[in-house]
Amino acid sequence: MPTYVSLIDVTDREVQNTQDLASIWGEIRTEFEEHEADLVDSYAVLGKYDFLIIFEAGDHESAFKSALTLRRHGLEGETMEIVDTDDFAHLVDEI
Repeated sequence: MPTYVSLIDVTDREVQNTQDLASIWGEIRTEFEEHEADLVDSYAVLGKYDFLIIFEAGDHESAFKSALTLRRHGLEGETMEIVDTDDFAHLVDEI
């Protein structure tokens, strides 16, 4: 299954405390499953972004729905498909 990473900036005024975020993560995990995506891991980040989310989705449509789910919960960010470095090296060898 393709893997995606979302770099998240918490911009919604309603999401400003830890209790709100804990509740939101549970909702997001459930909604990802409804979109046939799996929330693999999440991290708090120091720097430009507040969180990093790693998820897997069966296709681009599921990935788009998952990214839109994040936005709907007040989590703005960038979502990108990522490839394992060993898989990337294999692709390079094929060229």
